This record gives sequence, C-alpha cells and structure tokens, in this order.
Amino acid sequence: MDNRVPNQGLERLHRETGWTLRQFAQAVNRVGTERGTPTAYSPQTVHAWLKGHVPNEERRLLILEALTRKLHRPITHVEAGFPVTADDSNARPGTVEGLIDLGRQDMDSSRRSLLGVSLFSVAMTVPGWPDVVGRMEAVQTARVRRIGMADVETVIAMTDRISELDDQFGGRHARPMAAAFLVNTVAPYLKADATEPVRKAMMSAASDLCYLTGYMAVDEGAHGLAQKYYVKALELAGASEDHLTYCTTLRGMSVQAVDLGHGREAMRLADAAAAASPKAGPRMRAFLAGQQAHAAAQIGDRDKALAHLREAEVAMEKAESRERAFGSYDPSSLNYHISQVRYEMGDVQGSIAAMKQADALRYSVYRRARVRQRATLAERQLQVGHLEAACTTWHQALDDYPFVQSGRADQRIRAMFSLIQPHLQNRTARELHERARTVAPASVAT
Repeated sequence: MDNRVPNQGLERLHRETGWTLRQFAQAVNRVGTERGTPTAYSPQTVHAWLKGHVPNEERRLLILEALTRKLHRPITHVEAGFPVTADDSNARPGTVEGLIDLGRQDMDSSRRSLLGVSLFSVAMTVPGWPDVVGRMEAVQTARVRRIGMADVETVIAMTDRISELDDQFGGRHARPMAAAFLVNTVAPYLKADATEPVRKAMMSAASDLCYLTGYMAVDEGAHGLAQKYYVKALELAGASEDHLTYCTTLRGMSVQAVDLGHGREAMRLADAAAAASPKAGPRMRAFLAGQQAHAAAQIGDRDKALAHLREAEVAMEKAESRERAFGSYDPSSLNYHISQVRYEMGDVQGSIAAMKQADALRYSVYRRARVRQRATLAERQLQVGHLEAACTTWHQALDDYPFVQSGRADQRIRAMFSLIQPHLQNRTARELHERARTVAPASVAT
C-alpha cells in the first residue's frame, strides 16, 4: 500500500508554470544537461513527484532551478514541498570564513560536493554596491601578524601570474593553485592587523583574485561554483570601495549568463555593471557596452543592441590613442562582440567577417581564446556551407588545442567531431577528423 502524501507545494508551482507533465520533465532535463549530468525524466517521473515521491537532493536542485527560471523568482525547498537543506538556511558565513570554506572545497577535488557546483542559478543573490561598500565584517579575531603593502603586492603579482597561465593554458590546472593561495595566504592576510589603506588594498587584491578564480571555474563548466566566487569578489570589492573590480565582476557574471543562453539575466547584470561605473573611462566604457550589446541582442532588442555596440565602438576609438588595454579588452574583443551581436540578429555572414577580424587582431598570448573562437568561427563557416574553409579554421584551432586545458575549449572540439561526422566522405573533412583524433583526448573525441 502506498502511503505517500501528494506534494501540494509542487502541485501549486506546477499549476503556476502552466507546463504539461512533459514540459516539466523537459525543463528539468535541460538544466541537468547544462550542468553536465544529463537526465532523461519522463512525464511519469513528474507525476510521481507530484504524488509525493521525493527525489534525492541533487535532483531536487535541478527541479528548483527549472521552476525558478520559469517563474522568474527564487523557489526554495520549502515552497516546493521538499525537505529543507543547508542551502535554504538563512545563515550566511562571513566573507573571509565563506571564502576559506569555498577555497578548501575547490582545492581538494575529493571534497568537492556535486551539489550546486556546476549548476548556474538565475536566483543567485547579487549584492548591490550600497549593500557591500565599507561593510566588511570585523575579521581581526585571529590576527596572524601585521601586513604591509609588500604583502598586497605579493597577492597582486600572484594573481597576474595565474591570469597569464590561464590565458595561455586554460584554468584546469591554475584554478586549484589559485584556491590554495586564497586559503593559505590571502585569507590569513585578510585577518591580519594592518593600517586602513593596507587593509583596503588587500581586500581589493583579494577581490581581483576571487574574480579570476570564478572566471576559471566558468571555463571548466562549474557554473554554480563560479557564481559563489563572483559573489565573494563583489563583497570584497565593495568593502574596499573598489569600483573597478566590482563592475568587472558584474560584467563577468553577465558573460557567464549570456554564454549559457540566459539573456534576461545577462542584460540585468550588464546594465548593473554599467550603472555602477558612472565615471568609467573610454576603454572601460567599451568593455561594459560591448557586453550590454551582446545581452540585448540575445533577448531580441535590436535597437538597444546596436546602440550599445555603437557606444562601444566610439569609446574604443577614443581609448586606443590614450591608454593601454584594459585587461584583455582591446579591438579584438570588440570585434568578438560585434560578431556575437550580428550572429544573435541572424547575420551569420557578418558574424563570420567580424570573428575573422577579431582573430587577426588578437594578441598571441591569448591562446585559449584563440582555440575557442576559431572553433566557433569554423562552426559558422560550416553553417553557411563553406566546408573547406571551416576545416581550415578547425585545423588552426587544433594547432593550439593540445596546449590548452580548458573545459570550454573541449566543448568546442567535441562539437567539431559531431558537426564534421556527416561530411566524412569529403577528403578535406576526413583529413581533419583523422588529425583531430590524434590530438584530442578520448573523452572529447568520442
């Protein structure tokens, strides 16, 4: 005899979505696929949930995220009639304590929880500038020693070096190094005694390292983990009154969202980044407006996309004669955004031309970007029927691919194998396929 009680909370949310049982299952399956753990739920599975079957915690997170995306508000375990977990607790660890916990999980793969590490959440709470500026909790409870500007310079130099390694070789090996440095060196520095200028400078440097670590997590597809690093970066940037890193992090979160197809969230984050930087110089303005253009194009707002793109172009023209590149944002990056906007608006040929220009202008140190964007260019060349041109571009991507340890680069090469498969009767395609099998690891080539 089945003593299960129907899940009234989940039934209520199901009615609110307007989904059929099949649509509900498909929405959860999409989230699972995005997370890297594909599921194959059926209408019968959803029916069982509604009748009281409680899926395991990992599956519950997928259900909650699917409902959150559909209803455009955070859905908790309680509202969905599921058992409460630690994720629903209102307890929020302090910035430094939370950073230590996050870094320890990341530096030790055996301790990483599968729950929430890879799952991007549209319900992630993003602290606003007024909420974080100057509000660092007291952390001097475990003073290890007094720090000075030399220690700040050490953190900055280490961050720069890790960033260089990430650009050249991908973040797969660099991120555990960054996490260990955060836990073992940076967190104790944040707890140490210091003058106010040094304390703020250290929080700013730590914020920049958190942003970089989050970016590397995105590169591996650990999207939930990346969001947590990004939020820590926002908290530290606000506490140190570092507008630059705060805005850069919001923009990075927008890039993450737009690449996952969450255009509405990407637009909100890109606009927030721009609003938080009212005194941006021309290159920073281009950096922000280019992302706003991409997000606007993805949600179908053509006028807004073109206006932001023009703003980015004008700002870049002003910047080029005045100052060095802001991070990696340069004319190559701008042309990448032009390509993405054109592609979102259906102009595939225009997107190909802009992507070629981006490739021609890209500095040689950005090897990972070269692999990913050349592979994307090849996909679009194939889309318009230029098979041999696509094969040539894919060969160029393969030249650098063995040197890059990157989940996103792996995704693009995996897509290449799938796209080239129907064309293997063509000699050029067959030669590409044979070469790629000698270059790519078995997990990518299958």
